[in-house]
Parts: sequence; C-alpha cells; structure tokens
Amino acid sequence: MPDTKVPHAAGDRITSAAGKLIVPDHPVIPFIRGDGTGADIWASSVRVFDAAVAKAYGGKKKISWLEVFAGEESFKRFNTWLPDETVEAFRHYLVGIKGPLTTPVGGGIRSLNVALRQMLDLYVCLRPVQWFTGVPSPVKHPEKIDMVIFRENTEDIYAGIEYAGGSPESQKILDFMAANFPKEFKKIRFGTIEAGEKWVKDLQAAGAPAGSPAVEVGIGFKPISHLGSIRLIQAAIDYAITKKRRSVTIVHKGNIMKFTEGAFRDWGYKLAKERYGAVEIDGGPWCRIPEGKPGAGIVIKDSIADITLQQVLTRPTDFDVIATLNLNGDYLSDALAAQVGGIGIAPGGNINYLSGHAIFEATHGTAPKYANKDVVNPGSVVLSGEMMFRYLGWDDVADLIVKGLNGAIGSRKVTYDFARQMEGATEIKCSAFGDNIIAHM
Repeated sequence: MPDTKVPHAAGDRITSAAGKLIVPDHPVIPFIRGDGTGADIWASSVRVFDAAVAKAYGGKKKISWLEVFAGEESFKRFNTWLPDETVEAFRHYLVGIKGPLTTPVGGGIRSLNVALRQMLDLYVCLRPVQWFTGVPSPVKHPEKIDMVIFRENTEDIYAGIEYAGGSPESQKILDFMAANFPKEFKKIRFGTIEAGEKWVKDLQAAGAPAGSPAVEVGIGFKPISHLGSIRLIQAAIDYAITKKRRSVTIVHKGNIMKFTEGAFRDWGYKLAKERYGAVEIDGGPWCRIPEGKPGAGIVIKDSIADITLQQVLTRPTDFDVIATLNLNGDYLSDALAAQVGGIGIAPGGNINYLSGHAIFEATHGTAPKYANKDVVNPGSVVLSGEMMFRYLGWDDVADLIVKGLNGAIGSRKVTYDFARQMEGATEIKCSAFGDNIIAHM
C-alpha cells in the first residue's frame, strides 16, 4: 500500500453538509474483514448486504466495497497493525464497517478499536439491544428488553493515560501528589516505603510470609470533560426525539466519583433544561420536555450504574435510551447482550454525528479457535450492517435484513451457538445461515 494515498474503488464518496449525510447511489464503503473468524463472518454478511440492496432497489443502488486492513492480516502484509491508509480511507469515505480485530500483545497499540475511535473522534458508541423471537435467552422475558445505549467513546479510563507501578512516570506522579496534594496522597494506601514496611511487619507478625515493601503503584487517569459529556448526551436526546422514544437515562457512578461521573450527570440535566426546555418533575432532578417543544413528554432521568445493572434484569421496561460513560457502557452493553442472545449477535456503531464519520463493527472477539471453520454466527456483523444502512438512510435495506434474520431464526436452521439451546433446531454453517437470511427476505 502506498504511504500517502487514500485507497480507491469505483464508486462515489459519501459526504456531509450541515450535519447531514449526502449518500450517492453507488457509495464506496471501506471494510475490514477482521481477524480469526472475521473472514468467515464477513463472507456471509456481505452476501446478505448485497442481496438486500439488490432486492430493495433492483440495481438502482449498489455498494462499492473497498477492502482495507488492520490487525493480524495487516501486520502480516505490511508489518503494521493499523496502516495510515486504513485510517485515511475511513476518514475520506466517512462510513465503514469492520469485523473483530486482535489487540496486539506486548506493546504497540493498546487496542485497534480504541485507536480508530480516537483518531476519527467517534465519540458515540451506539449499541441497540433488542430480542429476536426464538433466540435463546437466560431471562424469562427477553421481549421486554428494547434499549439503545449511547456510550461515550473517547474519554474515561479508555483515554489510556496509565503508568505501570514502579515506573519512573508513576513515581513522578506520586512525588507530585505528596508535594502538592498531601491530603489526597494519604489515600494512596501504599505510596511510600514506610506504608509498605508497616504492612510487611503486620503480615510477619501474623506469621504470614511477606515480600518487599517496594513502592509499586499503578496510576491511571479518568478524564471526563464538559464538552465530551454534553455532545454524547445531546446525541442521545436527539435520537430519542427523532425515534419517538420515551426516556433518556443518564447512567453514572456519581455517588462515588462526584467530579467526573457526578459532573456527567449534572451537565446532562443542565443540557436538558437549557437546550430542550425540560422542566423538573416533582422538584427534580428528573425532568421532562414540556408540550410545545420537540420531543414533548420525553423524561430525562438518572440511575446509579450498579443499580442499573440490577434493574435492567428486574425492571427492563424502565429503560429506553441510555447515555453513559465509557466503562459503564462497556459493562452494560455486554450484560444486556447476554440477555437477548449473547455478544455473538450484538451490533455496534461508532459515530461522530457532527462530522458524519462512522464505523460499524462486530462487538465480539476474534475467536481464533473457530477461524476458517465456517461455524460461527455472523449476526453481529449482519446487524451492524443493518445499523449502517439505517445511518445511510437506506431503511428499505435495513428492514429486509431484519426480516431475513427473523425468518432465519424462526426456521430453526441456525449456527451452533443457537442450535445447542433451541429445541428442534438444525445446526448449519455460517455461510448457510447467511443463505437462510437471504431466503427469508
């Protein structure tokens, strides 16, 4: 691959103007097959996409797929995990899709997925969670789960500002804290040799073996900004208005982290009042958009993260659109995916609503032990494609994909992950499941 050129394919660029996408009839869409099972999943999924486009538009519209590289395949070919050309392709063509990628071990990029999100400022991780009839579920009433998670995608501990215990960088931070914030420094339990020595002596007095009292404290930073928070929460409220949803719940751990997660909550309420005219309910802090305003009746509320993880199980209908921070969103979206059939069919999109950039992706791992066996469920990429087509405004295509998937699952001819849990099911290959989806469009 050339060092500076953007990869090209026959077709036209998607562009953006005034915050709206301009989608040609033959758009170029960059894609990454993915590592491990990615090749199998992509081969099945792209046939579903092309069939849905052909059926919806009869040849008047067509995707021009442009393959770009990242992960293991990229490292084999170009000796780099994430080529500049790949990033530039997603930047140039605005919208793309990808399979699962391996995270390099032993140095280099901490996470290829996080790197792409940060390089393109894809500040929303959009994770819709709904149940498809017939999908095995560990809960009694998965049909009650219909939520859309807006997970902040660029801040929080995922910013990657972290220093190893015992490193010079960690020690500099400890020294700075001791000199400038002595009260807070005392809360670092073993930030001094003296504290370590006391702990070692206490262990030895109790007859337990103890190691060295060396100062080894891993240090990490959790940046949460006002602008980063309100653009995420604004995207969630705008979505709720556009899609005529009932509520937006701000999920946080502000009872403990008052100036990061607590601020996220407070900034959210302030935004709801100042931008959308929301008024407090029964003295607040919950509020509602009043009559006469866009989104009238939508309730903006908040919930503590640990309570939320319990209540999405016990009271799922209380939640509709959720706006939350990066780590909370990671836990919550995967936990909810388990309730509706597992991470194997959980879709995701990483979006910058201001610039129009978006990368839709499989949310599961690479599962290398199943690579090239044509057995895994392609549902995560298929449904991520469904999200992508809705984002492009090609709703007819998205509707066909959903119809096909519902029909395929209803036929009980499914991949092994579903077949082993569905009574009377027939296990079929990944490629055959793609065919089954197409047959039920």
